[in-house]
Amino acid sequence: MDSLLFLCARRIIAQRPLPSVPAGLYPILFQVAFLDGRSLVLQDLVATWPFPVLHFQQLLGRPALHRDHTCVLAVIQAVVVQLKRELEEPGRHSSLRVLDMTRLPDSASFCPSGGISHWCTTKDLVEACMEVSKHQQEFQRSGSKPHKGHCGADTATAAPQAPGVDIHTDLYVNGPSSWRLHKALQVIATSLLRLKCREFQGEEMSASLIVTLLDSLDPSCLRRVCLVESFLGLKGLLEILLHLLHFPELRSLQVWSSCVDLRPLTPESTNGIRCVAKQLGMLPRLRELSLGYSKISGSLRQILCDLQAPLESLELAHSNLIPADIDFLSQSFHAPALKRLDLSGLDVSQGLLEPLRLLLEKTSASLLYLELRDCHMDDSQLEALLPTLLRCSRLRYLRLHGNSLSTAALKDLLQKILELPDIHKVLYPFPVDCYKQQLPESSRKFVHKELFAAAEAEFSQILANSGRTNLIWTCSPLACEALDYFSL
Repeated sequence: MDSLLFLCARRIIAQRPLPSVPAGLYPILFQVAFLDGRSLVLQDLVATWPFPVLHFQQLLGRPALHRDHTCVLAVIQAVVVQLKRELEEPGRHSSLRVLDMTRLPDSASFCPSGGISHWCTTKDLVEACMEVSKHQQEFQRSGSKPHKGHCGADTATAAPQAPGVDIHTDLYVNGPSSWRLHKALQVIATSLLRLKCREFQGEEMSASLIVTLLDSLDPSCLRRVCLVESFLGLKGLLEILLHLLHFPELRSLQVWSSCVDLRPLTPESTNGIRCVAKQLGMLPRLRELSLGYSKISGSLRQILCDLQAPLESLELAHSNLIPADIDFLSQSFHAPALKRLDLSGLDVSQGLLEPLRLLLEKTSASLLYLELRDCHMDDSQLEALLPTLLRCSRLRYLRLHGNSLSTAALKDLLQKILELPDIHKVLYPFPVDCYKQQLPESSRKFVHKELFAAAEAEFSQILANSGRTNLIWTCSPLACEALDYFSL
């Protein structure tokens, strides 16, 4: 049920034009207008925004409020209109100087074209930058034309430069869209609309193209670089690392499925690993490293050896780790600092169970998030690991899907993990005894519905008896999304 404040705000935004309201009402009016999809009202609010900053995440804290891409676009367009007006009417300056669009949820919003919202938002921002730059150039050309003064002499007047608006955002780009982003980044140096990128995600791009875009970003803002399926190889990764040294605030580097394969070790690859380690060691604020789907068997020590501060988040999903890698991690200064650990694909049936248990022992005081997806774990291995898991006293999120666990083992896990005071979400696999056939890694269509319904009823009863009904115990990855390091 909506609050009285929400109901009053709806009455106000139903009026066009908007009446004059106190500055303190603007945040709630913006929130209600966004929730109701009132694009024109949002543009009116932005045009008269009384504060220097408009921060999406603070105003629209609930993810549901971010779903309407049309409303996001309306806000961007309102800023463009404002800047054009400031150019044409030099004495008319808005209070708005910063539009913060960082960390918009990316799971629920869709563009009219069918794309996911964050890609569309980047596209919209690029087009906005180009539009403002074009208008600014045209205005400057027309304003610089000489005209006759009182004595007949040619004179030229130059209006004072408007302060402009900085848009703090996360940029998402792939190969085909990269040239438009690069063009926009080139013009913003002199534009009234400036993009300040906090997180950069590139997909399916060459190392040289990634470097070109990185070199165009403001070095003072970037805190994360995420590269997915970019076919870098060791040489490409090293090329990018050399350019990341220019970003003093960089705290997270994620390299996923980018063809980094160190097998077999050769003199050339060994030297490449040393260079990578040296460059990583020159990123003083790095706290998160992801090397998912990289083939780094036996090389983890060499890769991490030059880091000057401990990592707090480490993702090594499907990275072909061997016992020596896990042993090194257990003995390193990273282990007691880790808050987030993803070792999905670690085959515990191949001599890795005991090294994993020892590693979790060392991380038990700090670990908040643990992902052990597709680890070939059966009931006996979970039973051996469970006492150590229960010593992770601060654990909030546990993801175990993709393992071959029975209903009985999962019931035991649920009953015992309720001892952890902060546990909030657990993603468990479909029980192996609930499949129509012995296909524990098959899709949901092979699950015996009646057997699974009975298992779910038992899980629900355990939760009800414990009084911990707030615990999200689910087999659906959509209900238990991977938690971002910066949200811990």
